[in-house]
Amino acid sequence: MSDLNLAVLISGNGSNLQALIDACAQSDFPAQISVVISNNPEAYGLHRARDAGIKTVTINHKDYNRREEFEADIQAALDKQPIDLICLAGFMRILTSSFVERWPNRILNTHPSLLPKFGGEGMYGMNVHKAVIEAGETETGCSIHYVIPEVDQGPVILQKTLDVRAEDTPETLRERVVAREHAAYPEAIRLIASEKLKKQA
Repeated sequence: MSDLNLAVLISGNGSNLQALIDACAQSDFPAQISVVISNNPEAYGLHRARDAGIKTVTINHKDYNRREEFEADIQAALDKQPIDLICLAGFMRILTSSFVERWPNRILNTHPSLLPKFGGEGMYGMNVHKAVIEAGETETGCSIHYVIPEVDQGPVILQKTLDVRAEDTPETLRERVVAREHAAYPEAIRLIASEKLKKQA
């Protein structure tokens, strides 16, 4: 089977993007990154992509009055090459249902909790880790899931867990959850590629 072609959408530092770049550099990894798209022209992740020789596109959401126009230009950028999966990696925009429905079971996202716990609008980044600690949770982790129009409610592909320590702050918890995400995202893509291969057999 040929490698899966990935489009990675980012907004910031791009540490999950880097994890995917590193995974794709492995000879046995069943995917390659065709393009990295950022809504933020200052995103450090763009430098990571360029350093790896990956095509980058900047589509600044601030240049648009309507989300549909913004997403139309994302779609146009995606249409320029064959894309099997869209990987949201710290992409800080909520996609409209019309965009998501054009890519059924082909958009992935990572979320810093064990969904369905601590998911939904407003639950991102430090908000999640703060909520986990305040709720007295003893376990947390990350989820790689398919994106559907309802935020954080798509089918979960895999989760990785870790214990919440008594001394944890939102910052220390984030650091350890991010490390889990870096392992989980490539693993999820391997699973998807494996399932695709089974269907073709």
